[in-house]
Amino acid sequence: MTKHRLLLVDGSSYLYRAFHAMPDLRNGAGEPTGAIYGMVNMMRRARSELNTDHIACVFDAKGKTFRDEMYSEYKAHRSPMPEDLVKQIEPIHAMVKALGWPVLMVSGVEADDVIGTLACQATQAGWETIISTGDKDLAQLVNSSVTLINTMTDERLDIDGVIAKFGVPPERIVDYLSIIGDTVDNVPGVPKAGPKTANKWLAEFGDLDNLMANADQVKGVVGENLRATLPWLPQARQLITVKTDCDLSPHLPNLDHLLAKPEDAPLLRELFERYAFKTWLRDVEKKLTGDQTEVSTRLDLAGSPLPQEVGRGDANLASSQAGAIASSPTKTLSQETTDIQASISKRYECVVKEEDLDRWIKKIEQASLTAVDTETTSLDALAAELVGISLAVTPGEACYIPLAHRNGETQLNRDLVLARLRPWLESVAHAKVGQNLKYDTHIFANYGITLQGIAFDTLLESYVLESHLPHNMDSLAERHLGMETIRYEEVCGKGAHQIGFDQVDLQIATDYAAEDADITLRLHLELWPQIQANPGLVYVYQNIEMPAMRVLGIMERNGIRIDSALLAKQGQQIGKRLLELEGEIHQLAGQPFNIQSPKQIAEILFGKLELPVVKKTPSGAPSTDEEVLQKLAEDYPLPARILDYRSLAKLMSTYIEKLPRMADPKTGRVHTNFSQATAVTGRLASSDPNLQNIPVRTEEGRRIREAFIPAEGCKLLSADYSQIELRIMAHIAEDENLMAAFAAGKDVHQATASEIFGIPLDQVNSEQRRYAKVINFGLIYGMSAFGLAGNLGIERSAAQNYIAKYFDRYPGVAQYMERTRLAAREHGYVETVFGRRLWLPEIKGSNGPRRQGAERAAINAPMQGTAADLIKLAMIAVEAWLEKEQLKTRMLLQVHDELVFDVPIDEIELLKAKLPDLMCNVAQLKVPLLVSIGIGDNWEEAH
Repeated sequence: MTKHRLLLVDGSSYLYRAFHAMPDLRNGAGEPTGAIYGMVNMMRRARSELNTDHIACVFDAKGKTFRDEMYSEYKAHRSPMPEDLVKQIEPIHAMVKALGWPVLMVSGVEADDVIGTLACQATQAGWETIISTGDKDLAQLVNSSVTLINTMTDERLDIDGVIAKFGVPPERIVDYLSIIGDTVDNVPGVPKAGPKTANKWLAEFGDLDNLMANADQVKGVVGENLRATLPWLPQARQLITVKTDCDLSPHLPNLDHLLAKPEDAPLLRELFERYAFKTWLRDVEKKLTGDQTEVSTRLDLAGSPLPQEVGRGDANLASSQAGAIASSPTKTLSQETTDIQASISKRYECVVKEEDLDRWIKKIEQASLTAVDTETTSLDALAAELVGISLAVTPGEACYIPLAHRNGETQLNRDLVLARLRPWLESVAHAKVGQNLKYDTHIFANYGITLQGIAFDTLLESYVLESHLPHNMDSLAERHLGMETIRYEEVCGKGAHQIGFDQVDLQIATDYAAEDADITLRLHLELWPQIQANPGLVYVYQNIEMPAMRVLGIMERNGIRIDSALLAKQGQQIGKRLLELEGEIHQLAGQPFNIQSPKQIAEILFGKLELPVVKKTPSGAPSTDEEVLQKLAEDYPLPARILDYRSLAKLMSTYIEKLPRMADPKTGRVHTNFSQATAVTGRLASSDPNLQNIPVRTEEGRRIREAFIPAEGCKLLSADYSQIELRIMAHIAEDENLMAAFAAGKDVHQATASEIFGIPLDQVNSEQRRYAKVINFGLIYGMSAFGLAGNLGIERSAAQNYIAKYFDRYPGVAQYMERTRLAAREHGYVETVFGRRLWLPEIKGSNGPRRQGAERAAINAPMQGTAADLIKLAMIAVEAWLEKEQLKTRMLLQVHDELVFDVPIDEIELLKAKLPDLMCNVAQLKVPLLVSIGIGDNWEEAH
């Protein structure tokens, strides 16, 4: 007897994933199509990769279910389905059916219950079942013949997988979820009982019933919470339990009706044409006319490429990027490009003999350009071990040199290989290209090798060309080459089962690593000509981004010293203050509650204390977000104390506790990672740890900066551009009054107050200057009269009057704003002074709020982007001077418009004199640049 396999797809889960991946995708008629497109890709992929003979796609039916009748708050906090998704539901059902999938929707129950019933029936029939979903609730269905697969993460959960992930077997999942609660479905659990507590209780008591029977044995606050929740737990369990006995007979006589069907090509042709899926339409027409050419599963929307599947590999493809694709600056990916790339034969070699190494060294020495890549043990470049090196000299021809695989296979000695490659790696004359070579530079530096001859970096080429799109190699290959690459997860696995690259079989490692070098070379050959076509982009790439990459690598290796003892002392003080605040908060509330729970905060503020509701969540519940608490804090003490508590708790977890653990135990220094290719404006991002977001508006936040200290015999020096974005505004807008104020060295906020209040400069008081400062900075961020009124705490009419006076005195600014809005709408982008293009994909969108947000961004982006370019140029100039003069000063940090240095005592006066000159002369604007210098024994003192 043949053992059948049944594949059940959680269609409701799929369609939300598809929609949120590309919410703004539309056809020529303006109809939303992103969810439809995503569903087709995901359903095709599921069917091709999860080979089964019986299939079904299960959706939630309209109307309430038995759980809504049982508990009125069930899923009550969920937002209504977006209108654009509602419009795509019926087309999705039609498309899924045309793809050969039986579709099931059963009233009164959820899709989960239908899936549970089908899985149970299949098990009873001796079938194997695969459930494709991202819903953790369905883990309760897993058994020896039922497996869960999450196609978003490629996670596969059998019985052992469920135990590894949740700490309990499938038959205890319902008990586990009843204890911790299900926030997605708004099913409360035991307060303060998380996964660890649930695992502990179930290990001790066996199941929920026994736990409830022995609740008096559980000590502490959590025990009290358990006992208080006892009346609720049986209902929670009912809500969480997936039904396996639904009556499906009206919809499905038996399982044989789920036999997989072939795709309905005539219907697909009609649907693909209706929703403008042009490449799919061509493919299906070829099928219908007898052309058996391999069917592409790509979408050609007005000639622009989209990812082959939604939700896999490219997690950064979110709403803004989906809309961006239609207005991408890059050339259209032609079928010719795809065909050329596909026609290149691959010759990947695993180098394990010295004679083969010699042959490849000769190749790279003779090559005009070589792609180089490293495989390592960690994403932390300063701590990673080199596992292997890959090289490519021509498209399709690459090698992998394994150095530290731990599976017993033959490979060359790492020291020998590095010694042989060192002359080439350190040669300025031999041009190299890579993907994120800052990382590889660190890896080689770990072994005493200075990587030189870096000519190109595909990560930065992509960033300069299309900063609004993802820059990882998988996305770039698909977007520019029409190729799907081997994913890291395919080689090493994911999650708890992931292995290190040093454990990968050599042949598999070769296919993956050599492909990386090969694809990098091919990408460069596609990207660089597109940059060359625009002189502004060439300048940004060659004069800003590439030199900045080298400087950032130096700064990352330098790191900055911290005083862990001082942080520990601050931690004690803040811990004490948190306890005091908790007591104050509970006293003001009249009862204890979980300060970290938005739901409990809402119950106290709006239920018990009856404070006014400022705004509501999409589900209609009173909001307790930070904006709401700040508004309420103006009149009520409890919200103010809650904000104080949140602020201190974040400081404690993010910096005070974390920084000492991240410091190098030998040097006491923390080494942040500076990412060049994150912010669309060109600004750098700091991570692990993030040193750009340390709050400076509170005393406690500023004190954290006191824990950043100089090296022995040094001081910390801070060099900060003054009011840089306002100066850039004056330059770009060419407003005579604004330029005159800066040229005369006036306090620009005081000058603005003088202009809009019509009083002499020396009569401006501090309150008027504060108003002017808010107006100055607010308007360059596109702030409306409504926003200004909120910031100043004044009537909207008064705010509108201030704006009118501002524009009357600074007409050039008003003209710049209107000119920029029109240009952004026409071109889809704005530019910095230096030619960096800042793409605004929502500027032509149909979503009003997003379009207005894009218009506001268009006004500020040239200033923020130009400021980012200036600070990078300053870093490049300063580092070049430090090296030329052979100084011992070290550049440590870049934080927005500020540079921080370790400066030996005997070099301080030289730095104070030279830095302002260097930083102010990296560019000539129509107004003078100004740099302020601060020096101290810690960062706060210097800043």
